[in-house]
Amino acid sequence: MRKPRSLFSAVDMTQGEPWKKLLIFTVPLLIGNMFQQLYGTVDAIFLGRAVGDDALAAVGSSVPIFFLALVILMGIGIGAGIMVSQYLGAQSREDISYTVGTSITIITVASIAITIFAPFGTRPLLVLLNTPPEILDDSVLYMNILLWGILGMGYFNILSSIIRGLGDSFTPLIFLILACLLNIALNLFFIVILGMGVFGAAIGTVIAQAFSSVLCFVRLFKMRDVFDMGWQYMRPKKQYVLQVLKLGLPTAASQATFAVAMMIIQPLVNGFGAMFVATNLIVMRIDGFVMMPIFSFGNAITVFTGQNVGAGQIERVSQGVRQCCMLSAGTAFVTLSLILLFGHHVAGAFTETQEVVDLSIRMLRILAVGYIALSVSMVIWGVIRGAGDAMSPLWGALIIMAIRTPAAFLLVYLMGVPESLMYAMLISWLSNLGISVIMFRRGKWRGKSLVSKEAMAGCDSKL
Repeated sequence: MRKPRSLFSAVDMTQGEPWKKLLIFTVPLLIGNMFQQLYGTVDAIFLGRAVGDDALAAVGSSVPIFFLALVILMGIGIGAGIMVSQYLGAQSREDISYTVGTSITIITVASIAITIFAPFGTRPLLVLLNTPPEILDDSVLYMNILLWGILGMGYFNILSSIIRGLGDSFTPLIFLILACLLNIALNLFFIVILGMGVFGAAIGTVIAQAFSSVLCFVRLFKMRDVFDMGWQYMRPKKQYVLQVLKLGLPTAASQATFAVAMMIIQPLVNGFGAMFVATNLIVMRIDGFVMMPIFSFGNAITVFTGQNVGAGQIERVSQGVRQCCMLSAGTAFVTLSLILLFGHHVAGAFTETQEVVDLSIRMLRILAVGYIALSVSMVIWGVIRGAGDAMSPLWGALIIMAIRTPAAFLLVYLMGVPESLMYAMLISWLSNLGISVIMFRRGKWRGKSLVSKEAMAGCDSKL
């Protein structure tokens, strides 16, 4: 029997049964995503219980804006991860070295720019989004602290993505666990003991993320058996800067599209009052746990595709996507079932207001079918990104936004109830599945490999 530690060590995706490799790689991602979700969940629980529903709503109203800032850094990280996974499959040490160095430089510049300029737009945006006056000041405070500390979050996102792209999904998991435990301790100290409210929640998150980014730097320095680290690799080199941006910016733009959709819809959420804003945050936190296996398998298939494309093992990609779709849908079904069975208890951990708890459960039941559809579409988009095609997911995201946003306004107008926003989201998720299948079958992604475009031409694009 393999030792537990070996199950989470660097994984070579180019050999062995695809589903086994995907599962071994995904387990640490899944656990890591659970702890990542705990960041925001712990904040919400402490605030809801120790401060009140208004503090909970203040955090909820700021999420779309902060996500819009964060997706830029996340996109660059995903692009860097795709590059190093393909270069690892091709065993190109120099390309990996320049990709790592260039990515660190880009994320540093981008994070500093966000830190300097983004806080100036926080209050005007929150006012524009019809944020209830009683939570406006706390929302601005929470947002600005996160923006001032975004450098640590940027480093963690890109470094953990690079480490996973090199086949190691175990150590980012350990770092997430440690950071989450630190965040819990800091929340207890800042919110409960010192009574610092949303200010304490934001400070705790920033410190914990900075801590995890330092650990990632330490781990990266210890992986120099596959690449070189030095100042010469961090000086911008046009070839690698353009490639990181070519993959990263469309990925960031596709994520930003969803963030913009959230911001456009946020006035509808705010229009139902502070209680519904708090309810919506609870749904988002619970939703995050259902999403964990979905995003985990999507990230795993991206690395799987990147390594196999780089190694010229193209025939494994189609085999892997079918098996990964089954694993993702099955796991999402189990997770969703548990949430629906025990959802009242989970929602009750956030608030003592029974009306909020009941509405949260009704909204989750509306979304139930959509999670299964989303579990398949995220795997398909992961394959497309892993092959080096970042534009197709962007076009897909734009189409989905064009469906969800009008649907939300129309359904709110026709139905006039908070649940109408969930029906709009369900429509967009079902549309997402159809669009992803169409994009996959078109096969444009087959010609986007960074290292082996000729080999991709023979890849089977049937699901």
